[in-house]
Amino acid sequence: MNHLLTVKDLSEYAQLHPSTVYKLVETGEISFIKKKGLGIRFRKEDVDQWIERGKVLHTPVILRRSMAMNFPAESDRIGAKKGGTRESMVRKARHNYGFGTVYFRKTKKGNDRWCIDYRRNGERIRELVPEATCREEALYVLRKRITELFNARHRPKQIPTFRSWADEYLTEYAKPRKLSWKTDRAYIEANMKPFFKDVLISEITPIDIRKYIKLRLESGVSSTTVNRCLQILRKMFNLAIDCKLLETNPIKKGTLFSEKGNTKDRILTYEEEGRLLANCMEHLKPIVIVALSTGLRRGEILSLKWSDIDFQGKSMKVEREKGGSIPFIFLTESVIRQLSMLKPKSGKAEYVFVNPKSGKPFVEIGKAFRAACRRTGIKGLRFHDLRHTFASRLIEKGVDIVTVRDLLGHSSVKLTERYTHSRNESRRRAIELLEPKSAEEWTHDRHTEKWSVLPAPVVSLFSVN
Repeated sequence: MNHLLTVKDLSEYAQLHPSTVYKLVETGEISFIKKKGLGIRFRKEDVDQWIERGKVLHTPVILRRSMAMNFPAESDRIGAKKGGTRESMVRKARHNYGFGTVYFRKTKKGNDRWCIDYRRNGERIRELVPEATCREEALYVLRKRITELFNARHRPKQIPTFRSWADEYLTEYAKPRKLSWKTDRAYIEANMKPFFKDVLISEITPIDIRKYIKLRLESGVSSTTVNRCLQILRKMFNLAIDCKLLETNPIKKGTLFSEKGNTKDRILTYEEEGRLLANCMEHLKPIVIVALSTGLRRGEILSLKWSDIDFQGKSMKVEREKGGSIPFIFLTESVIRQLSMLKPKSGKAEYVFVNPKSGKPFVEIGKAFRAACRRTGIKGLRFHDLRHTFASRLIEKGVDIVTVRDLLGHSSVKLTERYTHSRNESRRRAIELLEPKSAEEWTHDRHTEKWSVLPAPVVSLFSVN
């Protein structure tokens, strides 16, 4: 146990470079004996304890070898020779550790702060450590940053299960970015989690996706509903690819169903509109009028606040459920009149359409709307068809499709084309425009290649026998 190791012996025993051993001696990180005529020697038991102590730190060996957690003993003597103090030398120096630097600086406000300087993927990072009160604390933060980079680059990430990744998608992506995040949550909780369960997202294959599609179709939902679920899943997997958890998306191109023939051509006529409004309950009537006059979605209407209404400017701010280009829309006289009659009844309510029984804004009006349609005798009409009606009436009045797109809050004209349905009467009037307005007939001269109008035949009032 009393065997003494030389610098060479220690470097071979601990697999260190001799220069590193001398640095450890200078910083006092390892115990040593200095004997006259023999130089520096090390007790083997001290070395074993030092190695064991290094294992407990759980940091890369290269970091443990080169980090000095104590100030050099020579700094006092150097500072004294130049007229400075140990503290002044520490605060002026940049302490380089090979993997990064710790230095001291004064901020613009005159505060003393320790900082760290290191590289992340080739980019130089200089970071202020406001909580550090000494070099050792700043060095601890530097070591932590380097260890995080090492782990991110060399240690494989743990692949999450579908359940945990779905929860992270909702909290980190959908909820902060999508007004319709509750719809995503409903789809995920109702059918996605029960199907995929706790399977690792890396083990989900295109075959599993096809099985999921088959199960959803067999449950009786439409292909459009299946598409909405697949779009959520595709976004979840794309986010996993961005986080380096997956390499490919199991939902391939062509997986989604075509929706070209899924448009429901149901437009409310003016005669049906009058009968529907006559059969609406008191709280439902102004909601239907706003829908027909603005083209807003149901959620956008129910989330309206009185602070959004400008009665003088006859306009209204809109919190779009989906990406829209216009933050406000103008209102017709009928809408202003309905809102003016409704405001005194709302009292101090923040929202426009409030349930008088609970004093809270309406969340769902589907039951009341279906009852009104049933009393009116209107079949196959959804509340969203009022938005279709708004767009179709604008097109019939000659409004260009770009303006209709902006009013509907669509990002492209292609989306707007789904809602601009022309009724049979409009189609008939379009064809009638081709009919000559008099009895004139057109004839073509094949020699001159010109068209000319023939006069109407003259009807004689007298007959000659």
